[in-house]
Amino acid sequence: MIKRETKILLYGANLWYLGEGMLGPLFAIFAERLSGNILDITWAWATYLIVSGIMIMLIGRVSDSVLSKEKLMVTGYFLNAVFTFSYLLVNDSFDLFLVQIGLGVATAFATPTWNSLYAKYEDRKHDGYIWGLAGGEAQIVTGTALLIGGLIVTHYSFTVLFIVMGTIQTIAALYQAQILRK
Repeated sequence: MIKRETKILLYGANLWYLGEGMLGPLFAIFAERLSGNILDITWAWATYLIVSGIMIMLIGRVSDSVLSKEKLMVTGYFLNAVFTFSYLLVNDSFDLFLVQIGLGVATAFATPTWNSLYAKYEDRKHDGYIWGLAGGEAQIVTGTALLIGGLIVTHYSFTVLFIVMGTIQTIAALYQAQILRK
């Protein structure tokens, strides 16, 4: 039987992957529409990865000694939704870099704390199954999300896509916030 906390973490993450996964490779098309060239797109994505990598290490360390992992994780989820909505304000490559930095920080709040909490609440007798659910469902949901994202951009616009993504990520953050209730 899967524990309540594990279900919250798993289902909340799946909602987040649904929102986040809609952009995927469409990011390059969005960045190119901003008059961005290949280097701008590369720099924007690299900025996200470098910022999130550095911050994940820092937040991971802080989460072990100072702050509530649950609060840090939920904060990360909400920040992610805010910065996803911020794509609506992007007008040039510099704006895109700022959003990518924000998303990197948001990821750093959510990722190490989610992993730590998921490990904390897992059923040790079935840890392979529990982690298999986390990894497998993330891939399935992200793949499905990408298809949905492509349909939204094809039939509507990036504006609609970012509104849908941000809304789903806000719902994911609210869902994950249940973990704060003991």
